[in-house]
Amino acid sequence: MEMKNTTSYKKEKDLFHVIHKVPSGDGPYVRAKHAQLVQKDPDAAIVWFWKAINVGDRVDSALKDMAVVMKQLDRTEEAIEAVKSFRGLCPKHAQESLDNVLIDLYKKCGKVDEQIVLLKHKLKMIYLGEAFNGRPTKTARSHGKKFRVSVRQETSRLLGNLGWAYMQKSNFMAAEVVYRKAQMIDADSNKALNLCHCLVKQARFKEADLVLQDVLCYKLPGSDDIKSMIRAEELLLELNANQPTSPLNSNLPGLNFEDDFLEALERVMNEWAPNRSKRLPIFEEISQFRDQLAC
Repeated sequence: MEMKNTTSYKKEKDLFHVIHKVPSGDGPYVRAKHAQLVQKDPDAAIVWFWKAINVGDRVDSALKDMAVVMKQLDRTEEAIEAVKSFRGLCPKHAQESLDNVLIDLYKKCGKVDEQIVLLKHKLKMIYLGEAFNGRPTKTARSHGKKFRVSVRQETSRLLGNLGWAYMQKSNFMAAEVVYRKAQMIDADSNKALNLCHCLVKQARFKEADLVLQDVLCYKLPGSDDIKSMIRAEELLLELNANQPTSPLNSNLPGLNFEDDFLEALERVMNEWAPNRSKRLPIFEEISQFRDQLAC
């Protein structure tokens, strides 16, 4: 009877961990997750996450999870300092995900310049073949679901984020170049709408209309998404209200293109890896972009 009760208790305990998505065990990291997910006590969770980091209990997971909880409590600056200070205790394979956490935190508190630096670093790692720990794909997680991400998809995603960061600085020419490269790799409606917005801001209405038509005609993935449809209609109204009156004035505000990374992305890539034979096929494709513009 006692053995039966013990077995039943073990099954209930295992079921509890499955239902609440809490790891098994009794260390500080497990207690932190219990406070976070079961007790719904973020302050207590942070205390336990700190203890986990200090005693070396799943440091990378504790650091990432603590940063997420701190962000929810609007303690973003503190989360940034924690990640930067303690990421050295984490294994190499955890650094990419920690970079993603930092980018998200920078975005939350409006540190655009820091975002740009880190996004360029991640693109450099992809170019050198060091992303995904040298593998062509990786497993990612979103809203509790796992899925595979290819280097190609990750490159396009990072370029899209870089374009968005430049848009926040009103550097629409730089953002345009980045979005065009991202679309060449893995096109979708969201990046197309952002590209259209950049062209509108440069008073290049005919080019903007051509980009917008791909969304309005449902030629791109995500074109039928309700948010994309609403935004596309808004951009169309803006285009209809504006007519080109003169050639593009290079002195228009927001056209600062001083960034060498964007002035010649292929040249900077060569500086990253002088041996061109090591370049990923992705970058071989996008390096022809300037030649296409010249035609």
